[in-house]
Amino acid sequence: MKYFFITAVLLAALGSCSERKNPFIIELIDSPAGESSAEPYLFTDPFGSIHLTWIERVDTINYLKLSHWQHEQWSAPVTITSGYDWFVNWADYPLCVGDGNGKYMAHVLKKSGPGTFAYDVAVSHSVDGATWSDPAVLHDDGKQAEHGFVSFVPYGEHVFVSWLDGRNTVGDEPTNDDDHGHHGEMTVRAAVLSYDGNKLNEWELDNRVCDCCQTTSAITKKGPVVIYRDRSETEVRDMSIVRFVNNAWTEPKAIFNDNWEISGCPVNGPRCEAMDNTLALAWFTMANDKASVNVIFSDDGGETFNQPIQLNQSEEAIGRVDLVLLNSETAVVSWMEGTGIQVAQVTKRGSIERISVLAESSQSRSSGFPQLTKGDGLIMAAWTDAEAKTVRIAKLK
Repeated sequence: MKYFFITAVLLAALGSCSERKNPFIIELIDSPAGESSAEPYLFTDPFGSIHLTWIERVDTINYLKLSHWQHEQWSAPVTITSGYDWFVNWADYPLCVGDGNGKYMAHVLKKSGPGTFAYDVAVSHSVDGATWSDPAVLHDDGKQAEHGFVSFVPYGEHVFVSWLDGRNTVGDEPTNDDDHGHHGEMTVRAAVLSYDGNKLNEWELDNRVCDCCQTTSAITKKGPVVIYRDRSETEVRDMSIVRFVNNAWTEPKAIFNDNWEISGCPVNGPRCEAMDNTLALAWFTMANDKASVNVIFSDDGGETFNQPIQLNQSEEAIGRVDLVLLNSETAVVSWMEGTGIQVAQVTKRGSIERISVLAESSQSRSSGFPQLTKGDGLIMAAWTDAEAKTVRIAKLK
């Protein structure tokens, strides 16, 4: 199939006109996060309730906190876990998932050795959201290597998880390496976990992928899908998808050939969401040195995709995308462009129905990745205010 870009013809003047005509209604709300907070993550459970996690740092100790949106306010925060030996990273932040009946699972990154990039994915679980297990390492390779960029999604009574796994990038001996000097390639893996922390299944999905971009996963009517930034032998790093079909994983397949050739990792992963067999994906590329924030839809669970839609209005876009599906026709996407966090409502036909600046931010790493979720009849956004060093939250209508 031959693809063509549907470019959002929104030059500066038209963009500002669009914002005046039909912007989002954005309401800042009180945040449950305290001082020295960052790395927020928003998620919605299967019953539509919204939850928030974030990291707070006190002296040398990091705390992973959890709060729930209830009765138009945030609940008192609960500490999931704490530690001084975490790998805290602006792009590789902790995630949490819940079943809506009180069971939760969350992860942090814990150092496994003296090397800068030697850390493990450590998973905690809870049956009531108040008391939590001690973190346990997700993977069983025992290597002092990079493990991270996790994606959680509810999967029936279990949790589906994907992550980047660097077990092949180091030798058998411990390393003190402070760079990404690899022996082998970064891989992407997936597993199914029970809410009590037991691993029910595990797979390697691709044995050569980009080193430090987020993975994203969703459950379609046909089964789980995992999307990630791939890496070819010629250093083309575009989006690929694998699908679990008839109890087996498909071979990695390019979603769209941006042909972004880059020698290092851009630290800019995709985000997707599914409803039945409607799958929507947002991603960033700098192919041909042109910044592009794209969204694309699939009507068959990721087997094929429609035409990409470009959202950014200028060459100042830097990506850091998130996405939520409102229905089978419409998605809301956030991204960073210049010093602003942009948010747009777009249909699979290519119509950008609303676009606004959510908040002013910073291009610095400390501003992190803005987050979106939907539930309880609203859209919620969270981001790190790099100047104030705290988490901000807003409702969008």
